[in-house]
Amino acid sequence: MTKTFTLFIMVLIGFIFYSCEPMATGFNDIEDAQYYSADIIKFVPDTFTSLKVMTWNIRFGAGRLPWFGDACGSRVVFTENEIYSNLTAIVNRINLLKPDILLLQEVDLNSKRSAYIDQVRWILNHTYFNYAVSAYQWKAQFIPSDGLGRLEETNMILSRWNLTDAHRIQLALRNDQDELTRYFYERCCMLNCKVNLPHNNNFYAVNIHTSAFATDDSKYKHIVSFEKELDRINNMGGIFVAGGDLNTLPPNTDTTDFCMQDRCPGESFHTSNSGPHKEGSNYAPEQNWLNSLYTKYKPAVTTNDYIMNQYKYFSHTDRPTHFWDRTLDYLFTNKSWISNSEVTHQEAFSESDHCPVSVSISLSK
Repeated sequence: MTKTFTLFIMVLIGFIFYSCEPMATGFNDIEDAQYYSADIIKFVPDTFTSLKVMTWNIRFGAGRLPWFGDACGSRVVFTENEIYSNLTAIVNRINLLKPDILLLQEVDLNSKRSAYIDQVRWILNHTYFNYAVSAYQWKAQFIPSDGLGRLEETNMILSRWNLTDAHRIQLALRNDQDELTRYFYERCCMLNCKVNLPHNNNFYAVNIHTSAFATDDSKYKHIVSFEKELDRINNMGGIFVAGGDLNTLPPNTDTTDFCMQDRCPGESFHTSNSGPHKEGSNYAPEQNWLNSLYTKYKPAVTTNDYIMNQYKYFSHTDRPTHFWDRTLDYLFTNKSWISNSEVTHQEAFSESDHCPVSVSISLSK
């Protein structure tokens, strides 16, 4: 062991035991979420018969830049100019599409990789939304690998109306990692809240971001927890809009193995019609995981519509220069969507490795 490495270990141990803040944050099963209000509260009508809901994984404002963690890139940290440029494109798209309630995933708060920009506050103040809540998906004061350093990533719900009763719900941790990796790794979560609509005091929003790379059953547990939360709201007579990045494919998807498409230079998978799968690229074992959700509640895109034209609803790709090649983003309700209002906004190509998905819910009696 070299003197330099020994010194690093000593500093690391001292940092862990003497810092006021833990190097990586753990969470309780249920915690209060963080609340935000826009600097200027905008006018909102108190009479309407429908609401537009949208979900979007914005990839921490990195756009389609090749990042080391998900796109075969070598970059770990991006510049302030790069992040602000991508955030500007994101809010321009949001302001164009005009959802009333917006579910966002991968919104950084104070991360080295995204120039320590408070994206939660910035997005709120550069859109027409009045209120937001957020919950940490990942919080580490210092990640001692790959130059990541500080990382704070959140899930976020934005609304034109006030939000209350917001909670962060912890999802199952991965068990396919060693203890040290798991300590510094993300803590997948759900975020729920009540949306205080005029003349309706029982309307809820739920946002989830499940594990992208788990090889054990943790992603399945995340989906089961999501369904149980929707059951809870439904059983108490609430109306919900719910969704996010579920990191799995719809039932009856034609292509379920993307290992070859997602491989990076130098990687090798299925060299003889066998061999290892790339983490996060083989969805074949997951084909029935969403069946219960589709049966109980109303997806924005029905199974029949999806089967007839799967390409139309692709919302993600791992390859920075390629078009969308799979569907990972969803919206559900226990009420009724307005017929033909669902849109997978594939034209939003450069803002993220996911495109936004929107649909309108009917609030008519």
